[in-house]
Amino acid sequence: MQKELLAHPVFAMAAEQFDSVADFLQLPDDLRERCKWPKRLISVAVPVKLDDGTTKVFYGHRVQHHLTRGPVKGGLRYHPAVDLGEVAALAMWMNWKCALMDLPYGGGKGGIACDPRNMSRGELERLTRRFTMEMLPFISPEIDVMAPDMGTNEQTMAWMTDTYSSHMGYLVPSIVTGKPLGMQGSAGRTQATGHGVAFLASNALQRLGISLTQATAIVQGFGNVGSHTAATLSSFGVKITGIADASGALWNAGGIDVVALREYVAANGVILGFPGADAIDAEEMLCMPCDILAPAALDRVIHAGNAARLRCKILAEGANGPTTPEADRIIAERGDIFVIPDILCNAGGVTVSYFEWVQNFQRFQWNEREVITKLETMMQRAFEKVTSYAERHKIGQRTAAQAIAIKTVADAKALRGLFP
Repeated sequence: MQKELLAHPVFAMAAEQFDSVADFLQLPDDLRERCKWPKRLISVAVPVKLDDGTTKVFYGHRVQHHLTRGPVKGGLRYHPAVDLGEVAALAMWMNWKCALMDLPYGGGKGGIACDPRNMSRGELERLTRRFTMEMLPFISPEIDVMAPDMGTNEQTMAWMTDTYSSHMGYLVPSIVTGKPLGMQGSAGRTQATGHGVAFLASNALQRLGISLTQATAIVQGFGNVGSHTAATLSSFGVKITGIADASGALWNAGGIDVVALREYVAANGVILGFPGADAIDAEEMLCMPCDILAPAALDRVIHAGNAARLRCKILAEGANGPTTPEADRIIAERGDIFVIPDILCNAGGVTVSYFEWVQNFQRFQWNEREVITKLETMMQRAFEKVTSYAERHKIGQRTAAQAIAIKTVADAKALRGLFP
C-alpha cells in the first residue's frame, strides 16, 4: 500500500536513480529495500478558519525517509501541487544530501496543499500553528527538524517554534531551522543555498581552467536560491547573461545588473519588464551559450528534449531533481558538461541549517563570516570527495555523489542491524 501512495513521476525518478546506484554498489537485496523506502509517511487534515468565517480543511504531508543516522531534516513547502509522492522523493534526496555532507541527519520533507499567495497573514499563521499541533507526536529536535521551503519563510518557522515551545512550556529553538535572527536563527542561513551553488560553480570553473572574470552564467529561477546564486556569482566577477522566473526570462549578452534586478523584483514582484535586459523564451534561454547553467527553481527542466542542445560547460544544480535520468544519459554520452549534482550543489542550505541547530543546542551564536567560512570548508571537502570518487571509478558526478551517500546510509544500517 505504501508503494502505491508514492506513485508520482518525481518519486519514480528518484527511485530510478537509487536503483542504478544500488546496482553499481552491488547492495544486497535486504539493505537495498531498507535504504530505498521511507520509514514514515504522515498525512494529516488541517482545518483552518478563514477570514470570511468559513472553515476549510487543508491536507498536509510529512515524509521521514530514515532516522538511522539522526533526526530527519528537511523543508516544509506551501504550494497547491504538494503531493505525497513528490514529498517522498524530496525526502529521499535530502537523505542522500545529508549523508554526502556527513551531517548527522536523515532526510525529511513536508508540505501543505495550499496557495499561500491567496491567503492572508492570519490564515497562514492559523494554518501553520494547526499543522504543527497535528505533527506534535512525530517531531522534536531529535526526531524531525523542519525548515523553510517553497512558499514558507522565517516567519513560518517562528510560528512553528512558538507553537511547539508553548506546548512544551519552554523555548525550544532547535525544533526548526531557518528562524529569524531574533529567535536564535543563524547568520548566513538565507543566502546559504545560493552561496553554495555559486561557490561550487566557481570551483568547477577553476578546475576547467576558466577565469571567473571571463565566465558567463545563466540562472533559471530568481527566488531565494536563484537570486543569491546570481548575486554571489556576480560578486565573484562572473557575467550573468540570462535569468528566468515564473513570469518569463531575460537576456543581456553584456551582463544583467543583479542588484538592480533585485530592486526591480522587490518593487514589482517579478522580473518581467526589467529595463536592463530583453525578454527571451525561457526554454530557449536554457540552451543559450554560457559557461555555467544553474537551474535553481523547478525539477525536470533538463530533459530528453533539450539535453542534446545545452551549450553550457558546467551544469550547477541549484534545484532538486532538475535533470531527468534520460537527460543524464544524453549528457554522459556527450561528455562535455561538468555536472555538479543537486545533492552536492544545493547542500549549502541544509549545512547551515545544521550549524543553526548546533548553535541552538550550544546557546551560542556564530557570526556570518564564521558560518560562511565553515560552509565553504565543508562544501569544498565534499566537492573534492565526489570528483575524486568519480575519477577513480570512471563514473559520472551524480552517480559518484549518490554512491558515497547511499553507501554511508547502508553502512549505518548494517552496523545497527535489523531489530526483530
